[in-house]
Amino acid sequence: MHAAAAARAGIEDAGLLRDRALVAGIWIAGTGTLAVTDPATGEEIGTIAALSGEQSGEAVAAADRAFADWAGRLPQERSAILRRWFELMTEAREDLARIMVLEQGKPLSEARGEIDYAASFVEFYAEEAKRPNIEGVTSHLPDAEVELWLEPAGVAALVTPWNFPSAMLTRKAAAALAAGCPVLAHPSAETPFSALALGVLAERAGLPEGVLNIVTGEAPEVVAPWTADARVRALSFTGSTEVGRLLYRQSAETVKRLVLELGGHAPVIVFADADLDHAVAETLKAKFATSGQDCLGANRIYVERGIYDAFAARFTEAVAALSVGPGLDDPDIGPLMNARAVEKQAAHVRDAVEQGARVLCGGEGHAAGDLFYAPTVLADVPDTARIMAEETFGPVAPLTPFDDEAEVVARANASEYGLVAYVHSLDPRRIYRLSRALQFGMVAVNRTKVTGAPIPFGGMKQSGLGREGARRGMEEFMEIKYVCRDWR
Repeated sequence: MHAAAAARAGIEDAGLLRDRALVAGIWIAGTGTLAVTDPATGEEIGTIAALSGEQSGEAVAAADRAFADWAGRLPQERSAILRRWFELMTEAREDLARIMVLEQGKPLSEARGEIDYAASFVEFYAEEAKRPNIEGVTSHLPDAEVELWLEPAGVAALVTPWNFPSAMLTRKAAAALAAGCPVLAHPSAETPFSALALGVLAERAGLPEGVLNIVTGEAPEVVAPWTADARVRALSFTGSTEVGRLLYRQSAETVKRLVLELGGHAPVIVFADADLDHAVAETLKAKFATSGQDCLGANRIYVERGIYDAFAARFTEAVAALSVGPGLDDPDIGPLMNARAVEKQAAHVRDAVEQGARVLCGGEGHAAGDLFYAPTVLADVPDTARIMAEETFGPVAPLTPFDDEAEVVARANASEYGLVAYVHSLDPRRIYRLSRALQFGMVAVNRTKVTGAPIPFGGMKQSGLGREGARRGMEEFMEIKYVCRDWR
């Protein structure tokens, strides 16, 4: 990272700023470089190594060499290293947050929150590393003893997105490392400095050479050798459903274990018996966190007709009051990641208006800069609008009324996605019915914040496979070995 950019952001530990990839314990250059820009200003903040496919393959070999030693260490030793990594992340919280703001653009307070969230996974898996046990099973055979062993699967490849560049890395890597798997991590080329800084801290924590490899560059060049290599036994990806399908196909030949956290299209359902002010405040959080660039972001807001106008008025007033600006100024809304994201907001708004929706606020770019879009509320959005079928990934909130419970459940479920749904109601029977009926991996009732290290995060349908976080997140990187012994 350029010294001027780091100074402007107030980053104190220059040792966290690396522009090379980490392979086999060595910080290496690539065959080229990629520029990284500040989305708030468009200015280049640095360049990073773009590794070739051959170099990416060398990273696989390095991880494979490290596997036997790392898997063979006592769980307590792996735990101690992870615990130290957590402590170093906590100490470097402010620098890590400021690095993130420079390359990702999110408000500084949100970046600090993400570092806390990212560190919580390392702390959690430092403890879980000590807990996989041999399980005794009542034998079905005479004179036989039966056991189930949990063993590390092997080299784990992790592909992480730009919207949560620290938390998505640690949620995957800490689980894999705790399980005894060496890691290949490919961060988004738009936000690589956060991952590289975490690599520095992992080194300082004592992680052995080759156990954590951070391979930067263009995703097709870096990841293709991993999907084709049988030594890579597990692949975890967070990103779009389209790319997830591609990785699924590419991994078929080597029959890898897959964890895919893909797109979301979250409905918010507000019933007339809800606490209206609370529902407005929580929907605001669900829609506009990370400037709307969140797979958990509210994308379809269904409000019961009897309170629809009141909800729309209060929600619009709150949205219109959101501040917009560069992340280092700590506004409510920062820039979007790139020009494609801005155009997607504009296209969704145009399409909705053409189909009869009303713009209650926003609906255009923002004077703060080219990658800023004004927080927007659309009313009376029909189900045929693109925004009701496609993930918006930005600060545009579509409102639509509904008349009864069965109707809104059917509309909410009419999606290929099934990651999270939000329900606001004070009727316990209704809450139970909807928690059962909604086809989503996670259901949040009268609140927005539901994620955390102890819970299994993941979706249904084309929102993904497997789970991250909790004990299940570590078991995704482990194999069950069945041992049947006769002592004669």
